[in-house]
This record gives sequence, structure tokens and C-alpha cells, in this order.
Amino acid sequence: MDEKIVITVDGPAGSGKSTISRLLADHYAYTYLDTGALYRAMAFRLWDAGFKEVGPQALDLCRRMKLTLKRDNGSLRVWMDGEDLSDKIRTEEIGLYASRISAIPLVRQILLSVQREIGAGGGVVAEGRDMGTVVFPGAEVKFFLDASVEKRAERRYLELIGKGVPAKQKDVEEDLITRDRQDRERSVSPLLVPAKAVVIDTSEKTIPQVVDIMRGVIDKTLSLKGTG
Repeated sequence: MDEKIVITVDGPAGSGKSTISRLLADHYAYTYLDTGALYRAMAFRLWDAGFKEVGPQALDLCRRMKLTLKRDNGSLRVWMDGEDLSDKIRTEEIGLYASRISAIPLVRQILLSVQREIGAGGGVVAEGRDMGTVVFPGAEVKFFLDASVEKRAERRYLELIGKGVPAKQKDVEEDLITRDRQDRERSVSPLLVPAKAVVIDTSEKTIPQVVDIMRGVIDKTLSLKGTG
């Protein structure tokens, strides 16, 4: 049986890592682990419960949350307390709140074991902010995708408009700058380039071009391990 590896894809919001990670997971028949969705699910539940700030009561709610991941055609649906939140957590508001709560040690501790359990045995493309640095530091292949904030804002704006969500590109860019600052400056698991990661600037590259570069790296690793 071919040995399956862990592939991590880190980077800031709008760098293309979600779309690209899904494509890689599909190509290699791996599970796509969207770790951002886990934080968004917790953020959604806290926000829905009226906690605009995270104090003792909010943390107590975090401890009592029942988070479940269910596989669906190679991807994972996020269920919280018996409710599928996968399609409810994609607003900009929840994204910003998720970035804030991700700096809380208890929240990261709760989700760390969930993520590592999914990655046990390999066969995972894990996408997030600290996949290659904290969650899977021993991953066989690590990537860090980046792009200019202007390009990332443009991509996110077009994505929102395409979904029929009213948006202004300037507002989207300001939100990204805020999220970047929160992610890079937090004391717990800040956004960093993982050791031995392949860094790719996607600003002027198409998705197929980036995927081709990444597949080249992955195929080489699989070949060296005798699993390609």
C-alpha cells in the first residue's frame, strides 16, 4: 500500500490557499482539512450566543462545544452541537472574529487535537495559518502562499460579488489588513513561514500555474519515498 503524506499549506487570507488546497486534495485523493473552518465554527457559535468579547463565560462555552467533522467527497463538513455550520461561517464578520479568537490559547488547544487526529496516518492537505509550524511540524511537504494585499483584496472582493454578497473592495482590503495584523502579531501561534517550506508568491500567477509548481514538489517527495 502506498504511504500517504501530510501536506501543509499556510498563508494569509486571499493568497489562494483554500482553492489550491482543494485542487491538490482532489488530485491526490487526499482529505482536504480546512482548519480555518474550525475556528470560524467556534467564532460563529460564540457570536450567535451574543459574546462580542471573549471572557470567562465565553471560554466556558468553548469547552462545552461539541465539534464534529464529517467527510463529504474528500472534504470535511463542520458540525457544531449537532448543526452543520459549513455554509453559515463564510461571512467577513465571522472571519475577523475567528482571527481574534484564534489567538486564545484555550481555543487553539481544543482544536489542536482535532486537527492532529485527522492528519494521523497522512493523506491530508491541511490548510491554515500554523499548519506547518505548530499542528504538523513534521509534515513531509510544506508550502507558504503569499500575495500582495491589493491582489488578495481584489480576489476576495470578486469572490463576494460572485456570490451575490454586497461588498466594497476598499472595505475588503481594510479587513484583510486587520486580519493580517491579528494573525502575524498574536503571541500564540502567529502566522510565520514554516521551516523548510516552499514559499510561492501567487500575486501574478494563475491557480493552474501555482498548482503545477506544488505538484512538482509533491511528486518529487513521493518519488523519493517510493510512493509516487
